[in-house]
Amino acid sequence: MSSKVAVLLPCYNEEMTIGKVVRDFRAALPEADIYVYDNNSTDRTTEVAAGAGAIVRRERMQGKGNVIRRMFREVEADCYIMADGDDTYPAHHAPQMVAAVLEEQADMVIGNRLSSTYFTENKRPFHNMGNRLVRGLICRLWHTDVKDIMTGYRAFSRPFVKLFPVMSGQFEIETEMTIHALDKHFRLVEMPIDYRDRPEGSKSKLNTFSDVMKVLRTIVTLFKEYRPMRFFGWLALLLAIVGIAMVIPVLVDYFQTGLVMRFPTLFVSLFLLLAALQSLFTGLCLRDGRAGPQAV
Repeated sequence: MSSKVAVLLPCYNEEMTIGKVVRDFRAALPEADIYVYDNNSTDRTTEVAAGAGAIVRRERMQGKGNVIRRMFREVEADCYIMADGDDTYPAHHAPQMVAAVLEEQADMVIGNRLSSTYFTENKRPFHNMGNRLVRGLICRLWHTDVKDIMTGYRAFSRPFVKLFPVMSGQFEIETEMTIHALDKHFRLVEMPIDYRDRPEGSKSKLNTFSDVMKVLRTIVTLFKEYRPMRFFGWLALLLAIVGIAMVIPVLVDYFQTGLVMRFPTLFVSLFLLLAALQSLFTGLCLRDGRAGPQAV
């Protein structure tokens, strides 16, 4: 029995490109089911996608993460290909990505743009800076060397799709996928892919600064959830250092004069030291809480 492959294309106002994207994936994966999930488009995205032969569905909650959550819940397959509807990811890489999942048992195949044509094709320099910032932060926190964190071109195994608890609602979804795979020890494979910029007249939905801030907030939140001891341990260390630095002059004054000269500073330093202890015990409790169910 042959394995079932599904191509997932989240879309918002991609009338100009979605027809070509569907046809390209149909040519690359003739046996695959191609799903276009429309996210409240105001143009003819759904009509063009249906005319090209895609299975068209709708998600009313705005945001790419919300669309991905619904796709993963509804679509049944053995291998999933996720791409964008803007014709920036060439479909000819898809068979190799499917083979990595079905034959090499990869749980996630990451289409690595940053090792090929991304920095020459992408005309938005702040996007390039944001990609480097996010990659560097995640690689440092999770001790990994993943080359492309935010790519939208990926392949997934069925276990990954059905076990992935989507929390993000917007464009930070790719970052969440990568962190979840790293933390839960899913097998990742990176595959260099070609990247091409949007065709002239096609507009990006990304806002460089606000979306990067959302991604950074997601990284901090997931680091706290997945690595609570490290997160709260570092916070405790920071609070303790500041508290000790503030209390030292108070103690010096006391030993020299026998008087406490700066009560406000003393109270703030003691508060910081108590907060450091509280943060440390919070990390210990959350670590034990995460370990408990796994040991049962």
